[in-house]
Amino acid sequence: MTLRLISILFLLSLSVASAHAGNAWSAVRYPLTGPPQVIGSYAAGCIAGAVALPLVGEGYQVMRASRNRYYGHPQLVRFVERLGQQAAYQGSRLLIGDLGQPRGGPAPTGHRSHQSGLDVDVWFVQQPRNRVLSRAETEQLDMPSMVRMTEGTLNPRWSPRYRDALKQAALSPEVDRIFVNAIIKQALCNSEIDRNWLNKVRPWWGHDAHFHVRLACPPDSIQCKPQKPLPPGDGCDSDVASWVRDIVQAARSPKPYRKPEPPSADRLPAACNWVLENPTAQW
Repeated sequence: MTLRLISILFLLSLSVASAHAGNAWSAVRYPLTGPPQVIGSYAAGCIAGAVALPLVGEGYQVMRASRNRYYGHPQLVRFVERLGQQAAYQGSRLLIGDLGQPRGGPAPTGHRSHQSGLDVDVWFVQQPRNRVLSRAETEQLDMPSMVRMTEGTLNPRWSPRYRDALKQAALSPEVDRIFVNAIIKQALCNSEIDRNWLNKVRPWWGHDAHFHVRLACPPDSIQCKPQKPLPPGDGCDSDVASWVRDIVQAARSPKPYRKPEPPSADRLPAACNWVLENPTAQW
């Protein structure tokens, strides 16, 4: 075996290894060009052809832009822009948290999902439509909780505007499901007359200061792995009460916090290696 061939094989091995490094995906600063393709699942996937959400648009503003997690499938970007336009019509400006990294994949902190360009976090708290935060404010402004964990009730600062934004998102046909704190879900179950739209609103740990929107696999992405379909009904059943009891108990008797391990790249589809390593090729 020639020295040249040995060198080539060594470089290839480094290339493959970097695709499995936990921080390799966050080191890539730009999307892979070409038609959009979602590959894999929400918690083990990547995306080619992602686009950036403009940091400020009609009725919305991106928060924590220094993370470089404001990329997604074009359908996700259009969804956020439309949701912002609806908020602007109501006199508000939405604060948008993380979408995904330029090529998706696991982030070193903050999420186990948000890997395939189909997830976005929307803060509950909003700004007046005509107010644009400074860059420093977008990095430092707190994301306040909308629940009283130990009581299992909504925070008094909860506003009908937050419910309206959540409902607008849930009524969007491309949305697969939305994650909120179970206390918020239970409060909506108790207050809504027409609860059909609550089917997509699912309880999950955390999610007390923002709601997490997840789009369904788009038609252009045959390698996208969907979640199981939601069960029928509005989800306002005993399961929600059980979630709330667990949250209250955990808040009243907290256990020592163990920082979770960052998500691994080991479960990514093989095609994601190509997405990560290819600098310029079209899909």
